[in-house]
Amino acid sequence: MLRSLLTVFLTTSLCVSVLRGQEKPDLAKPAAAKSDLLREMQSDAVREQKTDWGHWGNQPDRFSTWLNHSNRLIPVYTFGITLDSLRAQGSAYADADRLKKIYGSVPEETVNPTATYFDQTDIYQLQKTAIDAGFTNIIMIVFDGMDWQTTRAAALYHEHRNSYTSGRGTGLSILDDRSMPTDFGLIVTSARSAGAKYDVDAQTLVGGEKKTTGGFDPHRGGDAPWNEKPGLAYLMGLDRERPHTVTDSASSATSLFSGIKTYNGSINFAADGTQVEPIARVLQRDEDYMVGVVTSVPVSHATPAAAYANNVTRKDYQDIARDMIGLPSSSHRTDPLPGVDVLIGGGWGDGTDKDAAQGENFLSGNIYLHDDDLRRVDVENGGKYVVAKRTSGVPGRQRLMAAAQRAVNDQSRLLGYYGVKGGHLPFQTADGNFDPTFDAKGTEKYSPADIEENPTLAEMTEAALLVLEQAIDGFWLLIEAGDVDWANHANNLDNSIGAVYSGDAAFRSVMNWIDENNAADFTAVIVTSDHGHYLVIDDIDRIIEAGVTVSENE
Repeated sequence: MLRSLLTVFLTTSLCVSVLRGQEKPDLAKPAAAKSDLLREMQSDAVREQKTDWGHWGNQPDRFSTWLNHSNRLIPVYTFGITLDSLRAQGSAYADADRLKKIYGSVPEETVNPTATYFDQTDIYQLQKTAIDAGFTNIIMIVFDGMDWQTTRAAALYHEHRNSYTSGRGTGLSILDDRSMPTDFGLIVTSARSAGAKYDVDAQTLVGGEKKTTGGFDPHRGGDAPWNEKPGLAYLMGLDRERPHTVTDSASSATSLFSGIKTYNGSINFAADGTQVEPIARVLQRDEDYMVGVVTSVPVSHATPAAAYANNVTRKDYQDIARDMIGLPSSSHRTDPLPGVDVLIGGGWGDGTDKDAAQGENFLSGNIYLHDDDLRRVDVENGGKYVVAKRTSGVPGRQRLMAAAQRAVNDQSRLLGYYGVKGGHLPFQTADGNFDPTFDAKGTEKYSPADIEENPTLAEMTEAALLVLEQAIDGFWLLIEAGDVDWANHANNLDNSIGAVYSGDAAFRSVMNWIDENNAADFTAVIVTSDHGHYLVIDDIDRIIEAGVTVSENE
């Protein structure tokens, strides 16, 4: 019955779902150039709901049966620092006592004496290890929603060959870069619990702490992504015997940045309702670090939010933004946080009159960062931030870099606010263009101005580093390729590969900066994801062929 309901729901969603900023899908044959084979493959798969090259979910006979996250083990890649400190202490999943500390109780079928994978909270510990080892710059690059399978699809398309079937792989900069000591591992992302009842106005949890429902069963989920058993509902959190909770981006980012397992939807709130402090704020307070946050999606979305803010719910965007720019918020009413030194991302131009999820203090207007708050922190009005917004007729890179240089000259902070309708940067497709086809969420279409007036994630990264390199004691920087997640939610492989390439370009910007500034000895770069999705590649040759076809027509 559940499988039937899922199929009906997803088929209905395909026909009628319209995301903010997206048009209702046009299922007529698209007028795409024949040279863009992957776009055609994606379009045909959505139209027919069946294809031979891959599927999303646990039903191989249907193209799209799962639009959500999964419990897959996900990769972590390090540069400048290795995972040896984690290996030395062994996997927490081999130790019941350590699992109890992480989850609050020992999850069923989760202890694995031979486990070599780590937990997401270990990435927090790894950052602390880097600081203790003398690294003064910590750069976290999070490809939101990018699992091993997504990375491999992007590498297949780029390399035009099947270069790996297990392990780290090759074919992208994050896979191939050897300019610094580098390492590779796998991590568990399951949340402590599925959710919590809360009062957004009081910023309290209601009803007490929930029972632990997270965990990871390697017999069902596989001890590595390349060892998964096909067709199981476990990775979707739907196994009747072992329904381990699948994380959302808020809970997982809280694990990455604050080192705890918590409930889905939490922005640095523990399961018992207490606030926790992310590592960026600790470094800012105790070590006088500068802090930067860069994202291709709204600046107050879950992953960037958890880098700095506190909130009982990820949906309270305006208050989260206030935490990030040093204004009083619902969670810090009388003693506001200092705010980050650099905040660049999306959310521009996306407004509404009402949003009950944001509580009684919601202000009509921009959902993610209110216009009044933006004006309040602008240096032009006596605030601390040089503000660069999307401006009609002005190239995004030009406007942002000019603001970054002014921030450097004036010793000010930097706030860049960009995007298209929907709050994100334009979605890049696998061929490097910005022409997404229809998918399970709708159809995105961009004007020339949408492309010209927005910087890329790599350009945002360059602007952030220009400001943060002025730090005397060091800096902590988050860069999020958030559009990988949006593409995978839409079951759009063309967009997904394009988003991976966008994040890979931002990674190259980081590595170029390290090289140009001789910063390798004191900069640690950690590249990972917050969770996986459920793409299954059935015919790698089709994806390779699509990459070859585009290359031949360049």
